[in-house]
Amino acid sequence: MPKTVYIGMTADIIHPGLINIINEGAKHGDVIIGLLTDKAIACYKRLPYLTYEQRAEVVSHIKGVAKVVPQEEWSYVPNLRRLKPDYIIHGDDWQHNYLSSIRSEVYEAMKEWGGQVIEIPYTKGIDSSALVDNARTIGTTPSIRLSTLRRLIAAKPVVRIMETHSGLSGLIVEHAQVMKEDGLHQFDGMWSSSLTDSTDKGKPDIEAVDLTTRMQSLTDILECTTKPIIYDGDTGGIPEHFVFTVRTLERNGVSAVIIEDKKGLKKNSLLGTAVKQELATAEEFCAKIAAGKRAQVTSDFMIIARIEELIAGRSVDEALEKAYACVQAGADGIMIHSKEKSGMDIKEFCQRFKRAYPTVPLVLVPTTYNQFTEKELASWGANVVIYANHMLRAAYPAMVKCAETILQAERSLEVNDLCMPIKNILELIPGTK
Repeated sequence: MPKTVYIGMTADIIHPGLINIINEGAKHGDVIIGLLTDKAIACYKRLPYLTYEQRAEVVSHIKGVAKVVPQEEWSYVPNLRRLKPDYIIHGDDWQHNYLSSIRSEVYEAMKEWGGQVIEIPYTKGIDSSALVDNARTIGTTPSIRLSTLRRLIAAKPVVRIMETHSGLSGLIVEHAQVMKEDGLHQFDGMWSSSLTDSTDKGKPDIEAVDLTTRMQSLTDILECTTKPIIYDGDTGGIPEHFVFTVRTLERNGVSAVIIEDKKGLKKNSLLGTAVKQELATAEEFCAKIAAGKRAQVTSDFMIIARIEELIAGRSVDEALEKAYACVQAGADGIMIHSKEKSGMDIKEFCQRFKRAYPTVPLVLVPTTYNQFTEKELASWGANVVIYANHMLRAAYPAMVKCAETILQAERSLEVNDLCMPIKNILELIPGTK
């Protein structure tokens, strides 16, 4: 009986280093590729460009590969204990990088049945991170970007979305990352906010900035980033206008639109003064959602219903009743909004909604109840967390301070420490290095 060799990989980008490992494995026996699933990868690294099925199709046709099996966890150990291979082969770079703890676990597991760990020299001249950066420079396609949000929701405990209002803010969100003990933390996508887009243009957030005008800012972001975008569609306008919005956004590769159940001229939910806003009935709102669903071409695009009952002072029961109706009308997700700082009304809504619809995505915007972490919100049932206006709110005071300091000093020397070197900004922009 031939011996078996286990090799774990992502295989999003096939390069000579992967081929070298497979060739080495074939010298020792039948090569089993443990191909990491989206879920195994997404909490530790960026989501692969290719789906699991696409990657499996490619890898299964590489010479020397006998079998491809899913690796459902970041750790190799569960698959190793299940398959009990004679060998596992890995590049020796894991001795010193972020996989060093997994390396120790693998050695201990392989001892249980007398298996052997073979480490081969890391292929010189191959830098996976550089390959990913090059891919970002090339960009993405509307169809790939469009489908990514659904993949992220399926793969991650909570999807992290940050507001962007310009190409530069989009680049910051695209590249921002922090390495923590549980893996790489980065933003999974972007929120094209009606509030911040209109404010950036110096206009009130009353739905006065139409889709055609907003598409200018959206195009700036789309052209220099690759991550999925959720579009703030305000009320969506009349159903005929919303149909046009859906088709335009879908064609441009936007992953989702969120529309709210308000009627008449929009008044922003975050205004501190008492603002009366008439809400659409469930029948009116559901008719608009259904019209949008009929208009879309792909199954990847998402229409998410924003429920404003709690903002309007109504009960959780009333909010749930409308949310259930929206799901029945075809909504792909529900966003629940509240100004209550305790967040307890949101928590109750989430828990009760998930009991009724456990697989329908829930979107939260914890601007007022921001004392809760993403893990806590996920424990309530949240699938997506949107940081809805923080990029613009952070930029404004910095710009005001810079302007006032120059006026006070009558020169710019005093603002040197407030300003990033222009070289660092230019390095964010593809094609300027």
